[in-house]
Order: sequence, then C-alpha cells, then structure tokens
Amino acid sequence: MQSIRRLAAQCGCGRFILERRMKISLVAGEPNGQACTDCAVRPLSICAALDRAELRELDHLGRHVHFGPRETVFAQEQMTTSFYSLLDGVMRLYKLLPDGRRQIVGFALPGDFLGMTTSARHSFSADAIGAVAVCRFSRTSFAQFIEDKPHLLRRMNELAVRELSQAQDHMVLLGRRSAEEKVATFLIGWRDRLAQLGSPSKTVALPMSRQDIADFLGLTIETVSRTFTKLERNRVIEILPGSICLLDPARAEALAAA
Repeated sequence: MQSIRRLAAQCGCGRFILERRMKISLVAGEPNGQACTDCAVRPLSICAALDRAELRELDHLGRHVHFGPRETVFAQEQMTTSFYSLLDGVMRLYKLLPDGRRQIVGFALPGDFLGMTTSARHSFSADAIGAVAVCRFSRTSFAQFIEDKPHLLRRMNELAVRELSQAQDHMVLLGRRSAEEKVATFLIGWRDRLAQLGSPSKTVALPMSRQDIADFLGLTIETVSRTFTKLERNRVIEILPGSICLLDPARAEALAAA
C-alpha cells in the first residue's frame, strides 16, 4: 500500500509550533476517481458493511481531497460540516489546552473514519503528518444516507466501541506507568496497527516526530529520546532513520504488558 511505503519518509522533527504555522487546505475536492468498490481500505473502513449497490450510491456523496504535510484537515471548535475516511497517509489528532500546550489523542491510519461527533463542533484537531488523501462526505448528505441502513449503523457502532476502548487504554497509558513501559506500549501498539494494513514486520515505520510521541504519552521529548536510547542500548530496538527495528519483540511486549 502506498501509504505504508511512504511512512518512513514522512518522519518529522522539531517541536510543535501552534496553529499559525499550520496550513488549512482550501481545496474544494474532486469527484472520486476510484469507485468505492475498488477502494483498497474499504475492508478496514465503515464502508465494509455496504453492498455493491450501496457503494455505488456512496460514490456520488464523496469527494477526494488531498492535504500536504502539516496541513489541517479540521480544527478544534470548527463547525462540523464534513466526515472523512482516510485513504492514504497518517494524521495526528490532538487537543490544544487553554495554556497552549498540546495533547495528542491519537494517530489515524488508512481506513479510519474521522469527524463523527455528538456536538456541532469538532472536539479535537486533525492534521496531516505527511501527504494524505481523504474521502470527504457532507455531514448532512451522509446522515441521510445512513438513515435506512441499520447494518451500516451497526458497523459505525462497532468502530465507536473500538475507539472508546482505545481511549480507555490511552488513559491507563498516561497514568502510573514508567517511561520505558509507555514507549514500549506505543511501539507495540503501532506495530500491530500497521500489521492490520498488511505490513507485518520487525521494522516499524515512525512517521511522527519524537515530539509527537512525547505529546501522545504525556512525556517530555527529552525523556522519549532517552528512553529510545536506553531501549537500543538494551538491544530491545534498533533506531533507524524514520523507523525502529524490534530486535527483541518479546521483551518489548513484556514491557508493554507490565
């Protein structure tokens, strides 16, 4: 998959700089150049619940939109007018705290469906780590589309439950765990998510920066860097450009399970 091949080349660096450095894409979008039935990420997305006739109907609702590195797909407190199915690339999801600090709440991969909220405004921001492509749906049109499709609603409920479980795991991760356990948990979890996209490997691409990882784990970038170095010194991982190699997956998994 194109997104996985590009992951290693997307690794950013440097500290996060607030929204004024983020570019918001104003691209209106283009009609889908690829039928939903041929979409490579369909088995992973909410669209997996739809039959061929329903997919043809969905074709007319979506628009493909491309975002460059660091472009904002949607912003916290922005009115929710669209939903997004991530087709290619990786996105960071984060909340800005009142004092300007950033808490990353997750990283989106192809197949993830973003923008669903019970309120009229987005509760977090999403931006592209590298180049990304999304299929964008009007909130109103999509709401009408799902009204008579209980099987799609069940699929959406399954994904919502999964997201809730991930959020609960993240709360535990931010709690009383050592830096080494946090980093190991992140690496194993990220490896497993990439494997679902068809790329099981001991080499784990890390398109996000060390600052991104720190903001996800509730650590400082210095602590994250020291922990990576410690894991490498202990022969648990090998640090590579834009990725790491799991030299001892069993030890990393043991740390993650501690």
